[in-house]
Amino acid sequence: MSDLPKARTRPASNWSAIWILPLIALVIGGWLAWQAYRAAGVEIEVRFASGEGIVANKTEVFYKGMSVGKVKSLVLDTEGSNAGVIATIEMNKAADEHLTTGTRFWLVKPSVTLAGITGLETLVSGNYIAVSPGKGEPAKSFKALSEAPPLSDAEPGLHLTLKAERLGSLNRDSPVFYKQIQVGRVKSYRLSEDQDTVEVKVFIQPAYASLVRKHTRFWNASGVSIDADLSGVKVRSESLASIVAGGIAFATPEHRKDSPPTDPSLPFRLYEDFDAAQAGIRIKLKLTVYDGLQAGRTPVMYKGIQVGSMKTLKIEDDMSSAMAELTLDPLAEDFLVEGTQFWVVKPSISLAGITGIEALVKGNYISIRPGEKGAKPLREFEARAKAPPLDLKAPGLHLVLFSDNLGSLEVGSPVLFRQVKVGSVQSYQFTQDSKRILIGVHIEKEYANLVNGSTRFWNASGITLSGGLSGIKIKSESLQSLMAGGIAFDTPKPDVPLKRRIPRFRLHESLEAADRSGTLITIRVDRADGLKPGTAIRFRGLDVGSVESVDLTQDLQAVLLRARITDAADRIARAGTQFWVVKPALGLVRTENLDTLVTGQYLEVQPAVKSRGVQHDFIALPEAPQSAVPETGLPLTLSAARRGSIKPGVPVTYREVAVGKVTGYELGPTADRVLIHILIEPRYASLVRGGSRFWNSSGFGLDFGLLKGATVRTESLETLIDGGVAFATPEGERMGNPARPEQTFALFEEAEDEWLHWAPKIQLAK
Repeated sequence: MSDLPKARTRPASNWSAIWILPLIALVIGGWLAWQAYRAAGVEIEVRFASGEGIVANKTEVFYKGMSVGKVKSLVLDTEGSNAGVIATIEMNKAADEHLTTGTRFWLVKPSVTLAGITGLETLVSGNYIAVSPGKGEPAKSFKALSEAPPLSDAEPGLHLTLKAERLGSLNRDSPVFYKQIQVGRVKSYRLSEDQDTVEVKVFIQPAYASLVRKHTRFWNASGVSIDADLSGVKVRSESLASIVAGGIAFATPEHRKDSPPTDPSLPFRLYEDFDAAQAGIRIKLKLTVYDGLQAGRTPVMYKGIQVGSMKTLKIEDDMSSAMAELTLDPLAEDFLVEGTQFWVVKPSISLAGITGIEALVKGNYISIRPGEKGAKPLREFEARAKAPPLDLKAPGLHLVLFSDNLGSLEVGSPVLFRQVKVGSVQSYQFTQDSKRILIGVHIEKEYANLVNGSTRFWNASGITLSGGLSGIKIKSESLQSLMAGGIAFDTPKPDVPLKRRIPRFRLHESLEAADRSGTLITIRVDRADGLKPGTAIRFRGLDVGSVESVDLTQDLQAVLLRARITDAADRIARAGTQFWVVKPALGLVRTENLDTLVTGQYLEVQPAVKSRGVQHDFIALPEAPQSAVPETGLPLTLSAARRGSIKPGVPVTYREVAVGKVTGYELGPTADRVLIHILIEPRYASLVRGGSRFWNSSGFGLDFGLLKGATVRTESLETLIDGGVAFATPEGERMGNPARPEQTFALFEEAEDEWLHWAPKIQLAK
C-alpha cells in the first residue's frame, strides 16, 4: 500500500467561461443604444389650419425632393383661438441647425387653378409637407403657411417690380412672355403703400435676364382685348395661356436696341395693353397708291388680324408717292426681311370680279405678307401696286401652266370645271428664254381632287369661231370667260397621281387641241437640255408625237418627259422600242445634226422589230445606237494592255483605208487586259489572217535624231483626233489561215517598220 502515489491538490477557481456571453451582450446593447441616440431625430411641432391630407407615420417632410422628416402624431389644437391641428414631426438630426424662427412649413397637395396645375406628383406619392429653411433664433414650434411662399429673391435670375393701375386677371405664377415664349412668372402682388397702384413682383429666368433693358416696355397681356367701332372690331391676345391665367409681355422698342441693362432696384411701369406700351417696330413704307389712307387710323392687317398701324404719312414733293411710317407688333420682327410684301387693299371692280369688298366697311388698309424667316432683315420697303399671288403655303392646289401666248387671261381670271369656277389665275410671267409664258393657277381646296396626272387644260377665253362652206360655228365657255378670260379643264382618267408638289401642265390653245388623239407615254432622260413641252418625237424625219411636259423625277436624279404618240402608236408604245435625244455634234473631223441648231433638239424613236407586249414607260438611250439592224461582218477581239483613246465607232484601217470599226470594249476576265471588239466588213474579211498584226493608230509618232532630223508619223487626221486601229498582213507562209469569227489578236502600241512594208496580194470578196 505504501507504493501508491500521493494525490496532489489545488485550490478551486471563482472564474467561469459562461460569464463571457453576458459581457458581449452588454457591449452590443450599449452600442445599439449609442447608435439609436445618434440616429434619433429632432421632434418639433407645426400647427396647421386643418389636418386634411396629413397622416401620422406616413406624411413626410421634403426639402428639394429629399425626405428630411416624418409626421409622428397629429392632435387637435385646443389652446389657440382658431381651431387647428398640431403635428408632431420627427426631423432628421442634420436639420436641427436649420430649425429657426425663419423656417417655413406648408402642405403640398394637388391644385388646379387658371394659372396651371401644381402638386401633380402628389397624386402618386400622396400629400407631403414642404420646408424652406430660414434665419433666426432656434425654434421647435412653428405655424404652417396656407400656401407655398413666393419665390425667394435669392433665386438666380432677374427679380423686378412692376407698377400698374390695376391688377387685371394677373395672379401668382401668371406667365411672363417675350415674343410669345414664357421667360418668367409673377411672384406676388400687393397694393403699394399709398394704395394708388399695384406692385407686381416678377421673376425672369437667368437665361433671359439680358432681354430686359433700361427702356424695355411691359404690358398686361391678360385675356382678350376688344376694340370695336364703326370701322370694325380689333381683337388682341398674347397666347391661350394668357387668355386663361393672365400674363405679362415685354419688348424693347426698335430704336432702343442699344439700351443699357436695367437696374433691378428700379420699378417698371406695367401698361394696360400693347398699344399703350408703344413698343412696336417702326418701319418705313414707300407707297405709290395712298388714297384713302389716314395717319393714326389705317391698320396693317395680316390674314384678317391687325398687326400694326400707320403712324405718319408724308406725301413726296412731286406728289407721285408717299412715305409712311408703320408700327408693327414685335412678334413680326423675324419676318421683316427681304421678300416681305406690302400692298394697299381697297374696293376694286373689274371684269375678273370684285376684290377688297371688306374695305367698303372698314376703309382702305395695308396688307402684309411676311417673307421667309431667316432672310436679310429690312426696315424700309416699297409697297406693291396690287396684291401678290397667293402664297404657295395657302390651302388648295397650286400648279403651273405653259402657254405660247396669254390671250385675254389676267390675274383673277376664272378656272372652270364643267363651267363651275373652282380656282383662279394668280400670276403670269415669261420663261427665262422669253419664248413661253408661265401661268400660276390656284385650285381651291375643296376642288383640288379634280386634278390628277391625266388632267388637260385649255384656254377658254373669248369666242371660238370655226367656219366653212357648211356654215359658221361660234363657241364660248361662259359669259364670265368671254369678258375676263378663263381656263377650262377636264380629267379623263381617274387615279393618275401627280408627279410633283407643284404640277406643271401644258395649256392647250383650245379644247380641240386638248382632245388630240394619241397614246401617252413617259420617257426618262438624264438631262432636259433643250427639251421642253412641244419638242418633237420623230421617226425617219417624220413627226410621230411630241413632248407635253418636262418634270424632275421624285429623287431629283433624272428628268421625266410626258409625251403623246399620235402616229403609229401601236408600233411605238411597246417593249423594245428605243428613244434617244438628237442634238448637234461639232468636231474637227465629224459634224452631225446641224439642223438642230435651228429647229432645236428632238427625240428620235426606233420602234421594236417584234411585239413583246405594250409598254408606256421608257428610258432614253444616252446616245444613238450604232445600228438598229444587226450588222454583218467578221467579229474579232483585240487584247491590249490599255484602251488608250479607242472608243466605239472609230475606224479599223488597212493601208489607211477603213475596212471596219470598233464596236465596244471591256476588261478581261482577270482585269489584267482590255478586250476591244471590232467588226471587219464582209468584203474585207479575207484581209485578216492568222499572221496579221494589229496596232493602235491613235495620235502620232515622233522620231528625232541629230543627224537625220525629226520624223512625224500619223495614220490620218481622223485617227489623230478620234483614235483608231490599223493592221497589216504578211506575205507568203507567214500569212497564215483566214481569221475565224471571234478570234483574238494582240493589239500592239505601235507598228514595226517591217509591218508597214507588207503588201500581200489578197483577193477581196465581191
